[in-house]
Order: sequence, then C-alpha cells, then structure tokens
Amino acid sequence: MKIRIIATILFIIGYNILSTAQNQTLPRQYNASLFGIKSDGVTMNTRSIQKALDWISEQGGGELTFWVGRYLTGSVHLRSNVTIRLLEGAVLEGSANPYDYDKICGTYALVIGEKCDHVAIVGKGNIIGHGRELGNNFAQQVHAGILKDALKYDRVSSRPRLVYFRECNHVEIQDITLKDAAEWVQTYDQCTNVVVDHIFVESCAYWNNDGIDIVDCNGFLLKNSYFNSSDDAICLKSHSKDALCQNVEIRNCTARSSANGIKLGTFGLGGFKNIRIIGNTVYNTYRSAITIQSVDGGICEDILVDSLTANNVGNPIYIVVGDRRRPAGKMSTMKNITVRNVTCTVPATKADAGYEYEGPIEDNPRNISPSSVVGLPESHIENVVLENIMLNYPGGGDSMVARVRPDELDRVPEMPKAYPEFSQFKELPAWGFFVRHVDGITFKNVRLTAQKSDYRLPFVLDNVSSASFENVSAEMSGNTVSSEHLIFERR
Repeated sequence: MKIRIIATILFIIGYNILSTAQNQTLPRQYNASLFGIKSDGVTMNTRSIQKALDWISEQGGGELTFWVGRYLTGSVHLRSNVTIRLLEGAVLEGSANPYDYDKICGTYALVIGEKCDHVAIVGKGNIIGHGRELGNNFAQQVHAGILKDALKYDRVSSRPRLVYFRECNHVEIQDITLKDAAEWVQTYDQCTNVVVDHIFVESCAYWNNDGIDIVDCNGFLLKNSYFNSSDDAICLKSHSKDALCQNVEIRNCTARSSANGIKLGTFGLGGFKNIRIIGNTVYNTYRSAITIQSVDGGICEDILVDSLTANNVGNPIYIVVGDRRRPAGKMSTMKNITVRNVTCTVPATKADAGYEYEGPIEDNPRNISPSSVVGLPESHIENVVLENIMLNYPGGGDSMVARVRPDELDRVPEMPKAYPEFSQFKELPAWGFFVRHVDGITFKNVRLTAQKSDYRLPFVLDNVSSASFENVSAEMSGNTVSSEHLIFERR
C-alpha cells in the first residue's frame, strides 16, 4: 500500500512538472475581445489592437486571437514574441482613410513589424485592404495639396501595403488570405529566417500590386502558396548596394500576373545569390514566366530554376544584364544560372486578356518575342545551363510587321538603360532563343515547337563563346527544322 501511495505521489509530481514545462513553452493565448476590440466592421480598433500587441509582448509574448467577425483598423505594429492568429471567418480590415496609416522607411502599411524577433501572422482568416478605394482616396488628397507625394500616371507612389516587415528575425506567415492591397501586398525587407507557407493572395484591385516582395533577405522559404496579382506575382529585390537577397527558396507555388510570374529584380543594387525556384506553376501571365535580372550594379549568381510549368504566358524565360542605376565603380554581373525541367506554352494572343488590370501593350510593332539570355558588351553573362526545356510558341512571325535578319544583328539595340522587360528590344531575329554577350551556355534536351511557320530561325547567338548544343530540336507547323536552319551564330 505504501509503495502504491508513493508511486502515485511521484506520478502526480512528475505530471505537474511536465505540465508546467509544457505550459512554459506554449504561447499564451488572448482573445481580441479581452482588449475591447470589436468585430462589428464599424468600430475603429487601431488603438485597442495596438494596446493588445504591446501588452502581450510586455508579458513575455503570446497570441492575439481574432474570432469570426470584421475588425476595422489602421496601422498596427507587431511586437517581438507576438503572434496574430486570425481564425477562419476573421477579417482584419484596413481603413480606407489615408490618415489611418503610419509610414516607416518611406512605406505605409497596415500590419508593420520593425526590428522584431519571433513574430507571426497565422490562421485561416483574411487581411483585406480595400485597395481601390484607399488608393483613390490617397490620390485625391495629393491632388488637393494636403498630402505631399509623387504622382505617376495619376497614381500615388506611396500607398499602403497590407504587410511590411523590416529587419525582423524569425518570421512566420501561414495559412492566411491577403486581398486587395493598394500597392505591393506584402514586403519582407532585410529580414532573416522567414517562412511563408500556404497563403492565398488575391490582389487585382489596383496598379502595382506585387503579390510578394522579398527584399535583401537572408534565409527565406516561400512554399505551397497561390498568387493572383496585377503586377509581378513573386518578386525578389535588392534595395541596398551593401546587402544581398540570398539563401531564398521558392517551392510549390502557383502564380498568375499581369506582369511577370517569378522575377529577380527590378531593383538589384546589391544583388542575388543562392536562389532556388523549384516545382512552381505560372499561368495567364502577361510577361515572362521567369525573369532573372542584374541591371542595377549588383551581382546575380548561383540561381537554380527547376521544374517550372507555365501555361498561357507572354514569354517563357528572360535573363538579362543591364546598366540602369549602378553605384559608382560597380557593374552588374551574372553567372552560374541553371534553368531545367521547364515546359511552357506561349499564345498568339494577349495572355492576360480579360483581367481587370491588364498589362499595358507596349514595344510594338514586333512579332512574338523569343526567350532571351542577353548580357552587355562590357559584362557578359557567364555559365548558363538550359536543360530539359520544352517551349511551345504560336509561330506565325510576319516579316512585313518587322524584320531583323541574322546578318543584321547590329540593328538589335543594346539598351542598357532601359527598363528590363522581354519585349524591350522589339523585333528579334529568333522565334525560340536569342542569346547575346554570353560566355559559356549549354543547351541540353531542348525542344522548340512553333504552331505556324515563322520566317525567323529557332536559335540566334550573337557574341557568344563556348556554346554547347546536345539533343536540340525544333518544329514548325509539324515539320522538323533542318540542322542548317536551326542555329545561327555570329561571333
């Protein structure tokens, strides 16, 4: 009996110790209503939400939980060790009043994190920005002379984003839906150890609505997410000449855009290094499925694109070096680029036709542009591998629209200062791949098809050294292109 009693006491003590240890590791949860936060969609909750975030952080951290309802707010600042949990049916709703937003580092945003550690936004709820109304309200205040901001195409340059994290460490964004931002949807600027997983982004309510911008981050995993945006869907940038966007992986995402699907640049002041883009899908996208740029004086190296499926996109692959705004003494460089296991279909018509904010028709007249790998005379792209590539073009290039023959390659301008887009050179002499100023490029298991005949050649190379072709073929109108009409090289 004594042994049994002692054993029971020891069990209870051990259980209590284990429970205490577990409770110390689990975040404390606080309902939003505890802080007087209202879910009626009418009450302005900015100060109540901010008090909750501050107080929870002061207690050592925890979760602020929003239940079903609409929570109207202006800018709120997330604090270290605090998680915002939006349960299914909960909507964090941004105000349409420009004066309800704070500006940090030149950027307005709804949810702001600055120099925080261990922060998160999770759950199956929504963050909604009412971007069109908010953007127009901002423009009205600028026109009235009350707000001072630049206007371009009658749009305010600084409009609120939904999420902006700056210099934060250990960030988690999971399961949430982000809708209708007034500008870029979400920006992670100079952050480390970020995981964005299983989010849904729908943002076509205004112009310049990038789905996600990863800026000078070190250690970033984006996976299992969906983006539909009126500007670049997934975009990596480098805003500082003293920083890099590096050690980034983008995996198993789906993107639709009236600009580019997945893009490195534009800005690239510091540059990009060790980027992995694996197992993604792009569809109904106006510009390129994948764009890799180094045009602002930074580096771009050790980039892998693997297993990309692109359907109904304006251009498959665009790789370019430019010289737009380099810091003194720096030149844009690019090397060690691998693109493999890609299938893509390019339509004869506009790939984003019918969407509310279509990409602008530009750089005409021209025939359908090929994929391109284009360096500069003073900065060649080095070591490019294109492997297991299947590209299906519409063909039908018309020499009466515009024509550049392979023996007229000097007519293709260099354009180092141009905004980098696949159509910038207007007419190109190839319908499949145009390659210029490259040292070391390998084409392996590359198959091109054109549905209609095209007066241009499948491959045109200009000032290219160490080019390798292995198992490369092309068809036009169902007929195999002969070897003598497959590739033109000018060295």
